[in-house]
Amino acid sequence: MAEKAQPQELSEILKIRRDKLENMQKQGSDPYLHTRFDVDIKAQEILERFEEVEGKEVRVAGRIMSRRGMGKVAFMDLQDSSGRVQIYAKIDVMGEESYKALQASLDIGDVVGVKGEVFRTQRGEISVKALELTILSKALLPLPEKYHGLTNTDARYRQRYLDLIMNPEVREVFVKRSRIISAIREYLDGQDFLEVETPVLHTQAGGAAARPFITHHNTLNMEMYLRIALELHLKRLIVGGFDRVYEMDRVFRNEGMDTFHNPEYTMLEFYQAYTDINGMMDQTEGLIRFVAHKVLGTGRVERDGVEIDLDKPFARISMSEAVKQYAGVDFTKVESLEEARKLADQHHIEYEQRHKKGEILNLFFEKYCEEKLVQPTFLTGHPVDISPLAKKDPESPEYTQRFELFICGREYANAFSELNDPMDQRQRFEAQAAQKAAGDDEACDVDEDFLTALEYGLPPTGGMGMGVDRLVMLLTGAASIRDVLLFPTMKTLDGVNKKNDVSHKAV
Repeated sequence: MAEKAQPQELSEILKIRRDKLENMQKQGSDPYLHTRFDVDIKAQEILERFEEVEGKEVRVAGRIMSRRGMGKVAFMDLQDSSGRVQIYAKIDVMGEESYKALQASLDIGDVVGVKGEVFRTQRGEISVKALELTILSKALLPLPEKYHGLTNTDARYRQRYLDLIMNPEVREVFVKRSRIISAIREYLDGQDFLEVETPVLHTQAGGAAARPFITHHNTLNMEMYLRIALELHLKRLIVGGFDRVYEMDRVFRNEGMDTFHNPEYTMLEFYQAYTDINGMMDQTEGLIRFVAHKVLGTGRVERDGVEIDLDKPFARISMSEAVKQYAGVDFTKVESLEEARKLADQHHIEYEQRHKKGEILNLFFEKYCEEKLVQPTFLTGHPVDISPLAKKDPESPEYTQRFELFICGREYANAFSELNDPMDQRQRFEAQAAQKAAGDDEACDVDEDFLTALEYGLPPTGGMGMGVDRLVMLLTGAASIRDVLLFPTMKTLDGVNKKNDVSHKAV
């Protein structure tokens, strides 16, 4: 197995590559002066369409990933966005001058353009016989050596460009992510939803229980917030007369980071007038099933060694039912905050003095039930205390018409029959503001403009929000949200020259 390059060896490698570039420039063949190379076929197409293109001249471009052979014949693996194909270079085909110039200048990692003829070697490998090979960009840094590759997780996230070069399976994840996002749009467009764009900068944070990022607008001399949700602007559009709207874009939450959380992530929210929580369940289930079949060709996916069946109707259970089933505590019989606190003490559940009865019920759910919801399950019956934007259940006013979708013990979606009573909404905003004053920095303020919009009349409306990155994780089998974000948030390399550090980590 090849040894990893040592710093002294690396320094020599870097010098050799720069010397090659200097020689090319002196000879009038500066690779950086090339502005285009007309590609007419991809590497994978050559392999798949061999019978059609055999013997024909093609133009293919990509990165040289390996080279073999000496003397008068050389073999190279060229990689483009579709895959790899072998390049066959021979001195009496390219011409002695061109071939020797190639041998003197080319390094693994260089980006090249090849004009050549498709054929099959004596060993049966489909290849392109190079008639001309042009170095289009010189790689001054070496790629990670072939045996160890780029396996350090931190380095992979920081240097995603190298991760994509060295690990084809990573590229496939992001191709699949793009298809998932396209399928989401296809489903919603097919349901007559209108895609819209709403502001990223808000004058106050709202629409979710989350800590915002705060910035400052110099001209207006005022604090502004990166949005934590899309909700309140989208519901204004329902007031304005759009019956079905959706937005899929970045939101920002100044919170902790783990395998399921990144400070910025992609959120999908859609709102439909004249429907309710049940309509949102139907749309959410239909959306996920459609996307799975569109992208994977099946409704069955494996997650943590468990087969998840997205074709089977999603289960439904209320929060109180779940707590009764998994914790043995019947909250429908708990009549006071004191009783709820006593039960929490008995079950060693930590709570704060500001927590209300409904919040303690939610703490029970998080401790005893969440991880039990493995197959797709709509959790309903959320307390009003934790649902400031959801409509109350007419039959049980302590609870709301809200659901969260759980799969493999994780939340994937959150939806309501939207609260459209402006007076009730004001009371809940004020309760949230009081919680914020008491120290809850995830609680929201009173949004007067949104209340004004409600006073003009919001039709009965259902709304749903889903973390797109989590859906991508589910459908690709990714273990961490960082595996489905091209450039996840990373801590800076304090005290290190980042350019030089990147150079050394690449080997």
